[in-house]
Amino acid sequence: MFDLIASDLRSKGYSIQKNALPRGLISELLDTFTAIPSEALKQAGIGRAHGQQSNAEIRRDEIAWIESTHGGAAGRWLEFSAQLQQYLNRTLMLGLFSFESHFAHYAPGAFYRTHVDAFKGQANRILSVVLYLNPEWGPEDGGEMILYSDLGTQDVLETVQPQGGTLAVFLSEDFPHEVLPAKRHRYSIAGWYRVNTSSTMRIDPPA
Repeated sequence: MFDLIASDLRSKGYSIQKNALPRGLISELLDTFTAIPSEALKQAGIGRAHGQQSNAEIRRDEIAWIESTHGGAAGRWLEFSAQLQQYLNRTLMLGLFSFESHFAHYAPGAFYRTHVDAFKGQANRILSVVLYLNPEWGPEDGGEMILYSDLGTQDVLETVQPQGGTLAVFLSEDFPHEVLPAKRHRYSIAGWYRVNTSSTMRIDPPA
């Protein structure tokens, strides 16, 4: 599967893989997420670091960051992400340096308006990944991720059903995307691979 992802990224800049991770791991990740106390979830924001702010007109999901100290299913997800990072660095020479990810919960009616994960030349996010956790999901449930060709024409490249086990990988700067309103509780993991832009004046990625 890593070879398929690399081939897709090389040819078109994105890859959609169904049944990317074992069903048992997807189930365990969902159990891990839904066991997090509601008060530990945070309203997702827009922007980065100190400039980040909540805006319910743009996004209405809530998140919980996955830390490197987490074991169990979350730890195995991070191991998978590290293996993918190594493979893509070896085959595509992307220079991916670090990875961060969080659980994302979209309650019924929640959405995320069209956006890009990184603006060209202004961030160090290189590659975005989304892993879906709901075991059963149909077209009537909404919550699809729409991947567009660009911000101007917004030609639809892919409509991704958030079916458990589906993995989406795409170049962070190149593909605007949105999450349509979900009609029931929708669970996923969103993550980003970064390059290291540290200098003598600035440490990046930040701690």
